Amino acid sequence: MTAADTAAPKRAARTPRKARDRVRKVAFTRALNDALDLAMSKHDEMFVIGEDIAEMGGDFGVTKGLLAKYGPERVRDTPLSEAAIIGTCAGAAMVGMRPVAEIMFADFIAECYDQVVNNVAKMHYMFDGQFKAPLVIRTACGGGFGGGPHHSQSVEGWFLNVPGIVIVAPSNPVDAKGLLLASIDSDDPVLFLEHKALYRSRAEVPPEYYTTPLGQAAIAREGSDVTVVAAMRMVPMALEAAEEAADAGVAVEVVDLRTIRPYDAETVLASAAKTGRVVVANEAPKIGGLGAELSARISEECFSDLKGPVVRVDGLDTPIPFSVPLEDVVLPDAQDIAAAVSTAAQY
Repeated sequence: MTAADTAAPKRAARTPRKARDRVRKVAFTRALNDALDLAMSKHDEMFVIGEDIAEMGGDFGVTKGLLAKYGPERVRDTPLSEAAIIGTCAGAAMVGMRPVAEIMFADFIAECYDQVVNNVAKMHYMFDGQFKAPLVIRTACGGGFGGGPHHSQSVEGWFLNVPGIVIVAPSNPVDAKGLLLASIDSDDPVLFLEHKALYRSRAEVPPEYYTTPLGQAAIAREGSDVTVVAAMRMVPMALEAAEEAADAGVAVEVVDLRTIRPYDAETVLASAAKTGRVVVANEAPKIGGLGAELSARISEECFSDLKGPVVRVDGLDTPIPFSVPLEDVVLPDAQDIAAAVSTAAQY
């Protein structure tokens, strides 16, 4: 044994702090918090507002620490009135402010639906661009945690046929930060959907200010046999199903919509034409939702390229139960997507 063998082991070289910061793994909620912090530093006219978002830091911690940094003028708690929150933000946006409102659960948007649909969404059109609505409405949506029928709904279908509003739906922390920053920078009103089941997901998120383009889908996985089109929680489930399909020799391409309205039809249709077999995965009930729109569009515009019918994966047409075992039956999962991929691949 040599002296080198008995010497104390050397410590591994430490990665410089700047490099470590650039590759840090952070949770979805932290990525959103970083985005709000960076945007508030950039936009003096921006403020955040909502129920329990100031001292408490939000029901899910997304606004934690902002009150201490920016003060009560720019980080405001409100009474329990969603209509008052969005009405306040609509007026503030008209006079040059850039508000970001939090609606604690997406289900409660029903309380301010008139403000969103008849005021915010129509602002630019009604005033011929003299007034705009640079307003972001952040809200937590989706099931999978036993929240019951009033805290678990997928609400994107409520707004799909409302011209004038942008609907953003990230599936991972990196896009969550970039899409939120792009939404805040935009002069259009944005409904920013955050699936609660993704809040604890983690990824390496750059610390700097960056934006992810609105209205541009991403190819989350390339494939040649079957296309799966999805958003939010359905994307990681689709990727899991794609791994299972690969074991059976089926190459699945996963399209992550990222923006639901207006969605990136060019990317969706190109992928559908390439593979000729399509699965559309959506957590909401089948009737009148995102899955119906995508299925119809793909069937209409890619008819000659399709080798079989579009296969849809959706939630059951029923309110979401409190019981987690029953909720598992109502909501689609990776196995449902895998079964749909298998069906599509047989054509």
